[in-house]
Amino acid sequence: MSWTVPWARAPRGGQLVPTVTGLLVFGREPIIRDLAPTHEVAFQVLEGTQVRVNDFYRTPLLKTFERVMEQFKARLEEDEVQVGMFRVPIPTLDERAFREAVVNALVHRDYTRMGSIHVRRETDGFIISNPGGFVEGVTLDNLLVVEPRPRNPLLADVVKRIGLSERTGRGVDLIYEGLLRYGRPAPDYSRSDRTSVVVRLSIAEPDVPFLRLILEKEKRTGAPVALDSLIVLSQLRHERQLSVAEAAVAIQKDESAARTVLERLVESGLVEACGVTKGRVYTLSANVYCAVGQSAGYVRQAGIDPIQQEQMVLQFVRNHGRITRKDTGELCRLNEDQASRLLRRLQSESKLVMVGKGLGAFYTAAS
Repeated sequence: MSWTVPWARAPRGGQLVPTVTGLLVFGREPIIRDLAPTHEVAFQVLEGTQVRVNDFYRTPLLKTFERVMEQFKARLEEDEVQVGMFRVPIPTLDERAFREAVVNALVHRDYTRMGSIHVRRETDGFIISNPGGFVEGVTLDNLLVVEPRPRNPLLADVVKRIGLSERTGRGVDLIYEGLLRYGRPAPDYSRSDRTSVVVRLSIAEPDVPFLRLILEKEKRTGAPVALDSLIVLSQLRHERQLSVAEAAVAIQKDESAARTVLERLVESGLVEACGVTKGRVYTLSANVYCAVGQSAGYVRQAGIDPIQQEQMVLQFVRNHGRITRKDTGELCRLNEDQASRLLRRLQSESKLVMVGKGLGAFYTAAS
């Protein structure tokens, strides 16, 4: 008889010998402790320096995974955002992102090394770490694009077959998507080294206007926003401007692919392009800044000299139709009196027209 099951081998005389995969998936806890002593998962909850939960599991993988997910769900909270006629939940942390990060730790850890997998809930995020660095060929610079390279192919295959992990092997994509679409920082693997893989999943406050923007785009197009686009939009929110070369580094692809992503975002109205050829840079569009309540930020990042306050104000009015004293102060970094004097001067020069009085007053372009 030929045995091809991944959980046992018959190396001598047909006698079945369990593989590491067989032990971890089907073994009883005492047997796992005896034959796979490195298997251990810790779930911890920290509040400052206080340890509120400190549970350790050495059970079969499926049971261990279920217990960790139970701990996670017990601490999962949800808010909601209204988009059109629908209410969309906003979780503390996207469950798929957390799930994939935990599965990656269980499947890709080095079971020849001592040490536990740690799943730690801290004040501002979850940190998941496992013994063993990245598999050969996987680095921080190609994490998003490298072909899947499991440390234990048999274990990875079984976990996929039973539906525990992403079948395509692109679970990292789900982790990124699960954070970026809510306007949270990308997963942080920077603490990883040759002895361990460490990922930090932020539970920072979501950027609700940004999420609404993403959801509305998906509603218009009938398709989810691609990961490369989410990465570029996230970079632009923090860096304000991106070149093609910088976008290529962010999505870990060549400049041709990065240019395609950027130009598609330009076509969708989410991004604007300035300049030509090698000097071409990209910024979030005026519509995006307006949608997320940062209209003044648009003119500042568009490359206008901040010393030329008059031009900044007029540019703002051209893009948004009106400007208030508060807008002027934020835009030009002026106090209230300085902002008022600047607006009155532009009114006296017939460049602006004042509409209304008092706190509700605003200025529009003169006809």
